Amino acid sequence: MLLKSLAFLGTLATFPFCAMAQEVGRVGVDWVGNDIIIEAIEDPKVSGVTCHIAYFERSMLDRLSQGNWFEDPSNASIACRQTGPISVGEIDRSPEGEEVFRERRSIILKTLRIKRIFDAENQTLIYLAHARELSQGSAKMGISTVPLYQPVN
Repeated sequence: MLLKSLAFLGTLATFPFCAMAQEVGRVGVDWVGNDIIIEAIEDPKVSGVTCHIAYFERSMLDRLSQGNWFEDPSNASIACRQTGPISVGEIDRSPEGEEVFRERRSIILKTLRIKRIFDAENQTLIYLAHARELSQGSAKMGISTVPLYQPVN
């Protein structure tokens, strides 16, 4: 947990535009202490939108028995909703979108990321949660959308 916290703080120092996550739930899944963590993340440039991500965190006992000390699984689930009046600030409107959040899932090679993409034609914000792995990439992802009922200029 300490290594994860230090890596997360280092990431925040490098990327000050990223949102902060707040742990809102923790579910124990087995007797060795593995947990599913649920965090709330407010979009820093779109007020009124909050995303919740759920991901797996390995216990010390699991790390000792399985090896692979410094890495948690890549997969995550995401759900984003309107939680207040939506006000869209200066956002990246390119097809690549922009990063809203990132958190290390291993010491070097793996990062969990959330990107926001604006679908102008359908007036929808798309939030994509995915892992970035330097060695192999990752096909594990989750997607959530927030419709905008008023046109965004």
